[in-house]
Amino acid sequence: MSNKIGVLVMSYGTPESMEDIEAYYTHIRRGNKPSEEQLKELTDRYEAIVGGVFPLRENTDNQVRKLQDTLNRDKRSEGVEFVCYQGLKHAAPFIEDGVEQMVKDGIKQAVGIVLAPHYSVMSVGTYMKRAQAKADEMGLRISFVESYHLHPSLIEALSKRVSAKLDLFEEAGALRDNVRVLFSAHSLPERILSMGDPYQDQLLQTSKAVAEQAKVGKWQFTWQSAGRTHEPWLGPDILDTLQALNQEQVEDVLVAPIGFVSDHLEVLYDLDIEAKAVAKEMDMRLERIDSLNSDPLYMETLSDCVIKAWEQASAE
Repeated sequence: MSNKIGVLVMSYGTPESMEDIEAYYTHIRRGNKPSEEQLKELTDRYEAIVGGVFPLRENTDNQVRKLQDTLNRDKRSEGVEFVCYQGLKHAAPFIEDGVEQMVKDGIKQAVGIVLAPHYSVMSVGTYMKRAQAKADEMGLRISFVESYHLHPSLIEALSKRVSAKLDLFEEAGALRDNVRVLFSAHSLPERILSMGDPYQDQLLQTSKAVAEQAKVGKWQFTWQSAGRTHEPWLGPDILDTLQALNQEQVEDVLVAPIGFVSDHLEVLYDLDIEAKAVAKEMDMRLERIDSLNSDPLYMETLSDCVIKAWEQASAE
């Protein structure tokens, strides 16, 4: 019997090079090619980021590699070897590719986890559904970590980042309690609310836990990066929130994008370029907490959740 346990580490994916942007965008659009205008807009966003697309892909590779190291250092994993595989939603290796590779490597049991702490049937749920379908087809036994939005190590990692940036505001002469902390996450269509989806509630729970641990004076939640479709998306958007804060005469804002665990386009462009430009127009200081990326506490969060899911599946 194989002592190897597969770990399917799933994430949204990003193009490997500037030349891959059109194929990537076409996949997101379910096989429909973007217009020249749409393609140019997305390409311009990648070009605006220092280094283009490459740091984004490299970052995910590092997370997967460091998670595997963390898993195999854990005392609970003695006697087995955890092997991590990538499964991306919109780029190769796709989720199905990751499952197939596990089976080719002789793995019989696996755990799937998404690099996103908060569950929604429209986000994490779609990753799990695709992985389960391929696993059933290939005869692989797989269990999943649905969410980990209140894991103590995750809250600690986020709280440390919030506190560190609030210290910088103080050093620059701002009163810590006057800094408005905006917790944010990727918006989803409003219809998830009528579905009883836990996404919004989980995000608010994470925000509250981090605010309490970091002793944040004033905070609120806002959305960002909504898709451009005909249906309404959850709001208010962060750009609208900044306009409202300007009316309140708020001068110092710290954004904590807790829905993102690494430096994605939605962080490096939507916040660092677009939101900062709007804030600058209003003479508002806007800073962002550092992304989790491969932070040891985040790796501990993922590792602990994977091992617990494996132990539970093994006991069944």
